Amino acid sequence: MTDTAQLVLPDYGLGAAGLGNLYTAIPDEIAREALEAASRAGFHYIDTAPFYGHGLSEQRVGAFLSASDERPVLSTKVGRRLVPADGRPIPDNGFASPAPFIPEFDYSEAGIRMSFAGSRNRLGVANVDILLLHDIGRMTHADAHAAVLEQAFDEALPTMDAMKSEGLTRWIGLGVNEIEVCEEVLARVRLDVLLLAGRYTLLEHETSTPFLNACERAGVKIIIGGAFNSGLLVASGEEPLHYNYAEAPDWAVDKVRKLRDVCARYDVELPALALQFCQAHPAVAAVVPGARTASQVEQVRDWTRAKIDPDVWTALKDMALIAADAVVPS
Repeated sequence: MTDTAQLVLPDYGLGAAGLGNLYTAIPDEIAREALEAASRAGFHYIDTAPFYGHGLSEQRVGAFLSASDERPVLSTKVGRRLVPADGRPIPDNGFASPAPFIPEFDYSEAGIRMSFAGSRNRLGVANVDILLLHDIGRMTHADAHAAVLEQAFDEALPTMDAMKSEGLTRWIGLGVNEIEVCEEVLARVRLDVLLLAGRYTLLEHETSTPFLNACERAGVKIIIGGAFNSGLLVASGEEPLHYNYAEAPDWAVDKVRKLRDVCARYDVELPALALQFCQAHPAVAAVVPGARTASQVEQVRDWTRAKIDPDVWTALKDMALIAADAVVPS
């Protein structure tokens, strides 16, 4: 496999699920402005997927790339084919006004290549920097997990490795929401990178820290998605509170309230704390917060650059709001 040192990611990139109308529909112009703002902010890495808006996110990223001289680091995913709806009802999958396709899981060799061919067409590129196998694991596939995992070992991952040898991508890995499947795969296959969403955050890191430590020792890079835990760490408290794509449990709401109290004492915004915490671990190559408008991108930029009193981390550890052995910014 390619030496992972040959690809350097910026500390922060743009998670492009929102550009696929996640939860809220936006016009193409707003998506373009968000991508332009990300470029100005130095977020020269975009993570997208066929699933995001059923191809809409990739289309919008592709339109931006075709009109720009910039070629940011680019990652997309395989594991679902987009089948034309042809009049059938289109599942929204959390996306408002998705493109008229039905995503279907397909981890076969043919399915992986077909998925990537569609991505290349929508993105308007010959290759991508990072190719991730999307949403394997028990959280997604429940009782079918074992069968899906074996097909990943037998077909999907060898196909992705072959595509890497063919120059279609530089890194291969997983894009998932759970650590357990990462451990299962790494026990049998060497990967370059893992995009882990929502499992290593200011709110939830006690069980994932040992895993990130092991990845650092093994030379496996980590990309952090979901740093705000479904928006809970950026919520004002006035809107419905979500955690892991569901109603936030009482323990999480209470912990966020305590985190906000500490932030008020040290005059720092909680989202800034959340982003900079994720970036501090040495295994983490990039953090990719989602944003769908230019103003949101600019707000994220400000959070990534905010000056944080080092004493805040000591206070959080003293109050057991983060783990005593948590890696924090120096």
